[in-house]
Amino acid sequence: MTLPATADVVIAGGGVMGLSTAYHLLKKQPGLRVVVLEKGPFFGCGSTSKAAGGFRHQFATEINIRLSLLSVAMMERFAEDPGAPLAMRFCGYLFLLTREEDVAVFRDQVALQRRLGVPTEWLDGEEIRRRLPMMRLDDVIAGTFCPRDGLLSPMDLVNGYAAGIRRLGGILRTDTPVTVVRLQGGRIAGVITPLGEIAAPVLVNAAGAWAAQIGEMVGISLPIRPYRRQYLITTPIPEIPEDFPMVIDFARSLYFHREGEGILTGMSNRDEPPGFREQPDPEWELIHMEAAVARMPLLERAGVRARVAGLYEVTPDAHPILGRIPGVEGFYVVAGFSGHGVMHGPIAGLLMAEEILDGRAHTLDIAPLRYERFLASPPPAEYNVI
Repeated sequence: MTLPATADVVIAGGGVMGLSTAYHLLKKQPGLRVVVLEKGPFFGCGSTSKAAGGFRHQFATEINIRLSLLSVAMMERFAEDPGAPLAMRFCGYLFLLTREEDVAVFRDQVALQRRLGVPTEWLDGEEIRRRLPMMRLDDVIAGTFCPRDGLLSPMDLVNGYAAGIRRLGGILRTDTPVTVVRLQGGRIAGVITPLGEIAAPVLVNAAGAWAAQIGEMVGISLPIRPYRRQYLITTPIPEIPEDFPMVIDFARSLYFHREGEGILTGMSNRDEPPGFREQPDPEWELIHMEAAVARMPLLERAGVRARVAGLYEVTPDAHPILGRIPGVEGFYVVAGFSGHGVMHGPIAGLLMAEEILDGRAHTLDIAPLRYERFLASPPPAEYNVI
């Protein structure tokens, strides 16, 4: 497998971010020489393929809500652009609130979401118990539900964008890590890989949980850290209705959604240290499943069909880093999505294409997401992190 000697843009990372960026670059400027380099054996093999597949509008910050509004609209048009199937269903997200302090915060969030056009509903505890009779919810005070939230197939996004890139003349390579970034006079000059060198004036860092390693190659410290997150999928549970929503016990960062005829359930370990461990932790699974069975007793009768662990790429404020990076001309980053990457992949790729080709992103103002925010006072963090 050979590499071209030169390119206009090299993208490090072949998950949804890298592929979406490449597709939108090629669509925006036909004939552009774009090369996507994925270090793993297949596209999406990093965090994308291990994502639980949710998408939602229920965020605490305006920028995340706007990213969701734009991205979900793009996913609804996926059959036309890029022209590929995308399994997607609007089952809704239902947040369970068990602490008074969260109730107050979520009331403010609902007002913000509605102001931006998101049809979030406020539910009292009795209404939630009526909707979810198969769950134990005595301690639930209130909650929120948005029917425009739901589930999708992350690998459909990957495969759809990859097919579009090939159709538009882009070059895709797997098993090809970037090992060295060449700089010349403070700007990107190219990359070196085990398969050879590519001279290019633009490098897009879409390496997800590994983005900080690419940053180090150009002398930039990116505040992106990898954290293991895991879930399991059960054998069939006939009592779960087809319209069962994504249910999130917010205080515990515990979630459930229907997966085939069973349930996918996970719970974030907030004491997990950063690192690149991608094997499920059996000790944490016991803690998780004790909480899950307490919330949904039906799980006690189910078996385990699959266990999955992957990496969140977390920033200090749980918002991504998008755009050009000051100090190294031609270096761009689209990473750090803190568990929200798959759902924001379509719009993030479009914004990056605008940033590179037009000089700035204009479909959405990405000022709140630029790297420079970490060089000033600490920015406000996203509250709704699972």
